[in-house]
Amino acid sequence: MYLRYLKKIIEKRVGSRKAIVLIGPRQVGKTTLIETILQNKDYLLLDGDDPKTRTLLTEPNTEQIRSILGKNKYVFIDEAQRIKGIGLTMKIITDKFKDVQLFTSGSSSFDLTNQINEPLTGRKWEYQLFPISWDEYEEHHGYLQAEQQLENRLLYGFYPDVLNNQEDEIEVLRNLVNSYLYKDILSFAKIQKPEILDKLVQALALQIGSEVNYSELAQIVNADKNTVSKYIDILQKGYIIFKLGSFSRNLRNEIKANKKIYFYDNGIRNMVIGNFNPLELRTDKGALWENFLISERIKQIEYKQSLARTYFWRTKQQQEVDFVEEKGGEIYGYEFKWNNKKKVRLPKTFIEAYNAKSKVIDRNNFRK
Repeated sequence: MYLRYLKKIIEKRVGSRKAIVLIGPRQVGKTTLIETILQNKDYLLLDGDDPKTRTLLTEPNTEQIRSILGKNKYVFIDEAQRIKGIGLTMKIITDKFKDVQLFTSGSSSFDLTNQINEPLTGRKWEYQLFPISWDEYEEHHGYLQAEQQLENRLLYGFYPDVLNNQEDEIEVLRNLVNSYLYKDILSFAKIQKPEILDKLVQALALQIGSEVNYSELAQIVNADKNTVSKYIDILQKGYIIFKLGSFSRNLRNEIKANKKIYFYDNGIRNMVIGNFNPLELRTDKGALWENFLISERIKQIEYKQSLARTYFWRTKQQQEVDFVEEKGGEIYGYEFKWNNKKKVRLPKTFIEAYNAKSKVIDRNNFRK
């Protein structure tokens, strides 16, 4: 079992008299992580996937909650987003039962975040869990094996079930995409036209690392621009994709409004387009490397609770920086190359305009 970075962080919050909320995609190990933290404790598990549990926890009063909790000091509500009004129920538990440590997990931010944010203001510690990170992977397997597996990770990604079923990665990814990508998103978001969603996900998968134009996407999927915008927002809330905005301060010729879209996991992206060819046979090797590095950086920023803000940068003259971070008043620019044979440099315009620190990241220095 992989040791998760968040484990020690969450353990420090136990007994803080606030609810501990863990959200993220399905199948990334949220339940396993909380159960590992609770493994030496007696706790009550309430599963939101169970219809009886949903009935019990739908808008109960204080006395009903008291009878449900019994004498348990640790309570874990799993798949909480399936329970109507769960935010108010959690508020009652944290307010009225001070000696109870409440844990909650949810597989998407569709309903859960909306339900709990207002009732639990000041009453929760919230964390996001993603597929296994490179740090967690290398910590588990060691430097040598991780290095040998780097190309496979660019192809198959980091979902725990994928890592635990080598040689069956494609079948595991197929099941993941079919079950959570479409089933969860379609049911939670009440999408009227699943075929448009399917086409949109494929179009986005083919454009990772490139700027996306909502009007062009609308033409590709045969829908209007507002529908495309709505579906992209849904895919973000479903932890399939995330957006990078363009960095702009004062140069007239900078691109200001465009977005780049990346997938949280390379394996999901490759499953969507149905391509698991080896890297040496692929034309999208650079895009896979970029998606891997940026998604790993996003995990780091979230886990280490960094205040870094992330962007890309491009001018109308096609000068470009793959990834920009703004942190503590400093600007950092990164260029990504799988093989840095030509000793690429970042645009002088960018470095001078922002007094930016720059680095080219390749397979030899990406760990640092």
